[in-house]
Amino acid sequence: MGPKAPATEKDLFRHPLREQINLKHPLVHLAELINWERLGASMSTSFVSGKGRPATSPRLIAGLLYLQHTFDLSDEDVVWQWVENPYWQVFTGETYLQTEPPIDPSSLTRWRKRLGEAGVEELLAETIDAAKRAGVIKASSVKRVIVDTTVMPKAIAHPTDSRLLERCREHLVKAAARHGLKLRQNYNREAPRLATQISRYAHAKQYRRMGKALRTLRSRVGRVMRDVERQLGTVIDSRRAELEELIARTKRILTQKTKDRNKLYALHAPEVECLAKGKVRTPYEFGVKVSITTTHREGLVVGARSMPGNPYDGHTLEEALEQAAILSDVTPEIAIVDRGYRGAEPDGVQVYHPGLRRGITRTLRAMIRRRSAIEPAIGHMKADGKLDRNWLKGALGDAINAVLCGAGHNLRMILRKLRRFYVLVLVSLLNHFVAFASTA
Repeated sequence: MGPKAPATEKDLFRHPLREQINLKHPLVHLAELINWERLGASMSTSFVSGKGRPATSPRLIAGLLYLQHTFDLSDEDVVWQWVENPYWQVFTGETYLQTEPPIDPSSLTRWRKRLGEAGVEELLAETIDAAKRAGVIKASSVKRVIVDTTVMPKAIAHPTDSRLLERCREHLVKAAARHGLKLRQNYNREAPRLATQISRYAHAKQYRRMGKALRTLRSRVGRVMRDVERQLGTVIDSRRAELEELIARTKRILTQKTKDRNKLYALHAPEVECLAKGKVRTPYEFGVKVSITTTHREGLVVGARSMPGNPYDGHTLEEALEQAAILSDVTPEIAIVDRGYRGAEPDGVQVYHPGLRRGITRTLRAMIRRRSAIEPAIGHMKADGKLDRNWLKGALGDAINAVLCGAGHNLRMILRKLRRFYVLVLVSLLNHFVAFASTA
């Protein structure tokens, strides 16, 4: 069934939440700036089933996703803090104070899958409209944008050969027990000791001993894999695909070399890529490239998209500008980029980067110099948001997390402006009271 409508009936024995809180709170003003009806209509299309209980209110889910990425919380934390914070309950459309969690935290996972990348882009587009209503940006601000790329790290351990091999063996042994396969030997005692010894040899720079122990561990994992592969015929067809996928990934890890391309860096996340940063502290990061588009003057995010495959920056510019035009309903006319985008010339958009010399006036030079304003925006999305570590699964999780991080950054900017306005109102009232008291 479709999402159920919010409860509007009045309870004579309970006081409404709005009569117990400060209605000038920034979150209350933010809730009034968001067009919840449009979001509800767009999110309701994710339900095509006519069976079962009614779905959760779209405003509740949208509000929880907004709060989660605004305050950098997990699924469990945002649900339980919702119970403790009456302003969060008003933000999600509740009329009366609730004392129980509204949903199970796992429901957010299912909602993200239902919405997909297109659905969460609607959430980002609504934050852009809310920023226009709040006066954070003007409607013409989107005509001039800054585009840059960054790395969104995946929630995986640092990939080493010994750890990957040991994880393969553990998963193979557990899968064999789950499917009723009897192994000749599982190496539950020898393999973990070998993995530990390999790390100790590497720390002591005894690479010859390390290589010998690593070859031994690789042979043990190969024996377990071949033992499981020989018994695949005894597994029923409906459950065989899982084992075949695990064996295929184990083969990749067993055969890949140091300088191979398309290496497997995590057994549970084959989409992870190794991206070179060129920095001393973090020369490599493991995740996916993300393109970020912000307004030139205010730094509001008008586009955020994952770019799997580690493409050249210039090849991502046209796609990033297209997303910004769709979400903001305004086509960018000027794009400021760094030197990594040299050679990119999208139709109808003037592209400027620091390497240009001919025809650059003083105004254009100042505009190009402001390109670095996107760096602190990306830094805040990583430090204050969830861009620094993506916990969502698969390539779809990468795309969804990138878009929601942009929405969270926009909401933090709107809340900051609303707080400033609230402080100015309090200061003006205080000054008026002091002036009145002095004259009296």
